[in-house]
Amino acid sequence: MMQMDRRTCLDEYEKLVVRMNTPRVMTDNASCVNATRVMIDSARKDEILLEAVQVLTDLNLSIKKGYVSSDGRWNMDVFHVTDLDGKKLTDNTIINSIEQSFETIHNTRSNPIDGMTALELTGTDRVGLLSEVFAVLSDLNCDVVESKVWTHNGRIASLIYLKDTDSGCPIEDSDKIDLVKARLRNVLKGENDIKSAKTSVSMAVTHTERRLHQMMFADRDYARSPGLKTCLENSPSVSIQNCLDKGYSVLNVQSKDRPKLLFDVVCTLTDMQYVVFHATINTTEDGAHLEFFIKHMDGTPIRSEAEKERVILCLSSAIERRASEGVRLELRKADKPGLLAEVMRTFRENALNVIRAEISTKMGTALNMFYVTDAIGNRVDSKVIDAVRQRIGMVDLRVKEAGHEDEEIRGTLGGAVLVSLASLLRKNLYNLGFMKSYS
Repeated sequence: MMQMDRRTCLDEYEKLVVRMNTPRVMTDNASCVNATRVMIDSARKDEILLEAVQVLTDLNLSIKKGYVSSDGRWNMDVFHVTDLDGKKLTDNTIINSIEQSFETIHNTRSNPIDGMTALELTGTDRVGLLSEVFAVLSDLNCDVVESKVWTHNGRIASLIYLKDTDSGCPIEDSDKIDLVKARLRNVLKGENDIKSAKTSVSMAVTHTERRLHQMMFADRDYARSPGLKTCLENSPSVSIQNCLDKGYSVLNVQSKDRPKLLFDVVCTLTDMQYVVFHATINTTEDGAHLEFFIKHMDGTPIRSEAEKERVILCLSSAIERRASEGVRLELRKADKPGLLAEVMRTFRENALNVIRAEISTKMGTALNMFYVTDAIGNRVDSKVIDAVRQRIGMVDLRVKEAGHEDEEIRGTLGGAVLVSLASLLRKNLYNLGFMKSYS
């Protein structure tokens, strides 16, 4: 009997631990005219802010405002979110998905593809490179199930999920995997990248976009000379000051607002081993203003000027990697072996350079998005785009300009519980000296 009581107590303790470590999520659609308020509180732990932002961005939600406080043993986040069209959430399915996602937050890779072969590539970017990469994969009977490609400062990083064309199964033949890696490494090397071109097969389950940030960071894209186009038209502004009396470094980021901006910043801070204790996020039609109070994992602030400069450089690069100055082309077409290689060859023959890509297949249909520039990084002439669309299919390949409408979020009556909690959080930040006003 005593042994049974002990086991029961243990089970109840384990349940308590699970409840304490599972974030509590509340949503409110009444207190803001233009946004849905999401409040998350949980026991404080490493990467909790990144996980929260990751859940919201993976659901294609845009974070318009936010307040973060995680001193002591507890964490409280309040976010004002909309869909990508700038509208508040009215679909209960999405609201339920927010709550359910936090219960399974440790499944960290977005859109998992069970059993597929994950290939990682890094190297020097050049016009036509992706055409060569996908031509090799097609020639070796490898189907691309999903892929994401980023370029920055003349470097390229890509995650490609593959299956065997004939069997439709993962590629398990080690000899074939070695052949794929060797062929692609030769393509990546070209004539000028003998040392830094890399191919590898990944077994990790890291979130895809976080992994791309890690790959480019490891490749030191932030420290390399920019390519032919020296800078973005809307480069971010990043600055750091120390608040030594409270033991924090204060990081300010001002940038053009866009989806997943907050994820890119928080992801980079996390992977650089900084902890965010307090933060305010605000977006308007003029852009996004993010303020973070950070420390090293050992509890110390940034102290040297060299470290400050490195953080500024790395965060600027993280924001620029996903910023898109090119024309956005969306392909929706019945999938077939070699389709991607054909599309990329058409781009190459018309001197289009793909600066970012998101490639996927669903139920036999290719759903791909490409951001393209001309060979020197300028906007592509509309006549060239028309010629490419005629080759691929006017209906299949469409032009969709990047960007979204930002709307100022104003509070209204309602949602009394969340309003008071958010007000309390802002007041605490104000009292601690982390906000100029909480009114």
